[in-house]
Amino acid sequence: MKPKLVLVDGMALLFRSYFASAAMGHFIRLPDGTPTNGAQGFARHVITANTIFKPDYMAICWDMGAVTFRNDIYDGYKANRQAPPEEMLPQFDMAKELAERLGWHNFGVKGLEADDLIGSMIKKWQHEADITVISGDRDLLQLLRPNVRIALTKKGYSEYNMYDEARFVEEYGILPEQFADVKAFMGDTSDGYPGVKGIGEKTALQLIKKHNSVDGVLQAIATLTPAQQRKIEADKDMLVISQQLAEIHCDAQIDAALTALTLPTYEGVAEQLMQDGFSLLARHINQNKP
Repeated sequence: MKPKLVLVDGMALLFRSYFASAAMGHFIRLPDGTPTNGAQGFARHVITANTIFKPDYMAICWDMGAVTFRNDIYDGYKANRQAPPEEMLPQFDMAKELAERLGWHNFGVKGLEADDLIGSMIKKWQHEADITVISGDRDLLQLLRPNVRIALTKKGYSEYNMYDEARFVEEYGILPEQFADVKAFMGDTSDGYPGVKGIGEKTALQLIKKHNSVDGVLQAIATLTPAQQRKIEADKDMLVISQQLAEIHCDAQIDAALTALTLPTYEGVAEQLMQDGFSLLARHINQNKP
């Protein structure tokens, strides 16, 4: 039996935890007034995930700054996103520091997104481990493989919308690796790239089902409806750019060995965290010790 590896999209859980509690005004401040709601919520979420999925190994993947190689491809990439709230700013480093204190393994590469690191780890270890990815980002569905599952956050800390390769193929009618081609046509408003104006998910799926890829559609463009031809010709350059933006890159150098990503016992950590003002997290650790 293969060991279990959990890959965590750290930024996705941090943002989710922050906004879920900030909406109710629960910032859970340290004695000096520093808010901790997102960072403590992120850590609590990961601890709960460990009790659910029971991994042998785990890695936390982070975005490293707002600018990545995708901004070099298209300067409008994520340009429409609002700046994080002021209360969240100190919690980016805090979340990573808490992860280190808990004995977890952080990964981040300047110029890459967490998605690219997760994809690279899947490529590196897909034959060595059964892998579960925890995130709220459906873009990661393109990384599904026979022994890879994507656990999309659903409700609270413990409910997930689970995808494996079979479920994806049944729902979408394409292979996971073709999902980026679908996104290239339909675009992504949250990431700030338009795809082809006037082509939504339904039409994009139909095109990829029939022609397999963006290149396949472009080669067969003369067979499409006049309306589809007009839309694609008008946005052909953006289509090609959107495909590059949508595709998760899986070639990052991962120097760690799988066996180095063991989980800690949390011995003595809760007491220290309680002394430092992270009482919510400390109690959660004591309630969920392995």
